[in-house]
Amino acid sequence: MAQDEPTTPGDTKPGDEATPGTPGTGENLCRRCQGTGTLDAEPCPDCRGTGKITSGIGGG
Repeated sequence: MAQDEPTTPGDTKPGDEATPGTPGTGENLCRRCQGTGTLDAEPCPDCRGTGKITSGIGGG
C-alpha cells in the first residue's frame, strides 16, 4: 500500500496494533511466523501472509 493511500479499519491484520499509516507506528516482522508469512505451509493468521505487522513505536 502506498503511503498516500487512505487507510481503513479493514487494512489492519490480526497482529496489528494500529491501522497502517497511523502516526507513531511502524512495520515490524511478525513474531508468530518470524517474517516468513507462513506457518506449516499455510498463510500466517497474524500477518495474513505478509510477514509484517504494524505496531506502536517510541513513546514515553
